[in-house]
Amino acid sequence: MLVELKNQKPIVHSITNHVVSNFQANGLLAIGASPIMGEAPEEAAELASLAGALSLNIGTLNAVSLQSMLIAGKAANEKNIPVVLDPVGAGATPYRADAVTKILSELKITVLRCNAGELAAIAGADWQAKGVDAGEGRADVGELARQLAVKLGIIVAVTGEVDIVTDGEQFVEIPFGDAIMASITGTGCLLSAAVAAFLAVNPKDAFMATAAAMQFYAIAGERAAAYAKLPGTFQLAFLDELSSLQQNEIEEIIKGKEEKV
Repeated sequence: MLVELKNQKPIVHSITNHVVSNFQANGLLAIGASPIMGEAPEEAAELASLAGALSLNIGTLNAVSLQSMLIAGKAANEKNIPVVLDPVGAGATPYRADAVTKILSELKITVLRCNAGELAAIAGADWQAKGVDAGEGRADVGELARQLAVKLGIIVAVTGEVDIVTDGEQFVEIPFGDAIMASITGTGCLLSAAVAAFLAVNPKDAFMATAAAMQFYAIAGERAAAYAKLPGTFQLAFLDELSSLQQNEIEEIIKGKEEKV
């Protein structure tokens, strides 16, 4: 799928977090996609209609960006364009929680890409989140993700020590990545956009596309962390790995991990 992505260079329309928009755009370019970062309500529908996938991120949510997300999402839904929602800090404030509820109720979301704290907030589970960070709690994250996927009829992709992708029936764990990925802002935001890019080239099998994107991204992070030990150098190394990592290398790494289990 990575080969197809680099060949097709799908357009990903992102309405995203202002803090990370540059990193997200550069990351999309690194994996071979073509980013459009427009969020004005006046052009949101047109831009979404031009894209192969739409990535929505509430990191720096405001009334205008929420309006644009709903406009873009409805335009994407009309053309069966995949939509990824990143509910950044969903449980941090009632405003964010209400916005996520509105988006999920008014739009057909293909993938909810979140951390454990955001998952728990949306599912109404007991969890102690810290702002937009994942936080901690006693809930079974995998089971919570599965239940929410069934309830909403969507794919849920959760990042953590082991990433999880489920549609309620299928369930995949991704044991790659590195803790340093959490030390720079925007890694989760970029991941959501990367998932959108993979969906753009394989919209007919959204579960497979999501799992492939999560595996690719986590492996790239793990490879970068092997030689870049500090946040500044890691960020650059990570972009390089996103650009250079090849499909055959991914397959070899996954096979090697499976043989060790």
